Amino acid sequence: MPESQNRSSRPPMEHFVAPVDETPVAAVDAVRVDEKKSNLWLDAWRDMRRRPMFWIASVIIVLVLAVSAFPNLFTQIDPRSCSLAFSNAGPATGHPLGFNNQGCDVYSRIIHGTSTSVSVGFLVIVLTFVIGGIMGSLAGYFGGFIDTVLSRVGDIFFSVPYILAGIIVMSVLADYRNPLVIALAIGGFSWPISARILRSEVLRVKNSDFVTASEALGVSRFKTLLRHVFPNAVAPLIVVTTLSLASAIVAEAVLSFLGVGLPPGEFISWGNDISSAQRTLRTDPAPLIYPSVALTITVLGFILMGEVIRDALDPRARAQR
Repeated sequence: MPESQNRSSRPPMEHFVAPVDETPVAAVDAVRVDEKKSNLWLDAWRDMRRRPMFWIASVIIVLVLAVSAFPNLFTQIDPRSCSLAFSNAGPATGHPLGFNNQGCDVYSRIIHGTSTSVSVGFLVIVLTFVIGGIMGSLAGYFGGFIDTVLSRVGDIFFSVPYILAGIIVMSVLADYRNPLVIALAIGGFSWPISARILRSEVLRVKNSDFVTASEALGVSRFKTLLRHVFPNAVAPLIVVTTLSLASAIVAEAVLSFLGVGLPPGEFISWGNDISSAQRTLRTDPAPLIYPSVALTITVLGFILMGEVIRDALDPRARAQR
């Protein structure tokens, strides 16, 4: 039988088409606008706010910043009002932590010393963020000769411990010791860590498709670096900067403890008080213990915050919890 006759003898096949009003195309193709928006920073915030460590660190940091900005709200006693009649005296009414060897109120000096330590710490992280961000992003994105030169400069600064560099700088500039100078002494030699971390992240991000698309559209390499590469590579730098704040506060206290930090007569700092209290450690350890505890709690708060931010910005760390 010819194929045309065989085809014509078959019964017609019915096709079922659902009514349009039952399966609207708009419902199939509609975008679910009620879903939560998501990106790296929103996911990090949702992860952080569920962790108790984040709230503990936040309380410590907010309290430290409040004491630093408004010390007179926490004490009305002049920290420089000292009397030898109260030398090494214990706690009294209005003086909950007693007096130091010079007869100064320990609590008042801790409160007013907070602003000095915190200001030095913030100046240091601004320097490390700016210098490390510029050096690391330029070296990682442009590569070649620029990467070689900037990396070697970073290696030179990285080979010098910033505590040792701070001692030398503060000894040379003994007549100009102030929070800005000590921040320059610390931050000027601690930025290579930030630069190295950002450089490695920029090397990863610059090979992404959106960077290639930006360059293909004719956007200059420098604008591409500012608009696309740096914002997507800055997360590790923020984590390192948060941790560097704690290190900067400790470095300022160490330099003041060694006698090459801020002048004790002009500035009140925890390092100066710890240094002056070491002479009476055996007979009266309280003036040394209290500022040390304040320093420890402050540093702990910023370290905890840095750890929380690091885990929140790492999708693999979030998935493992």
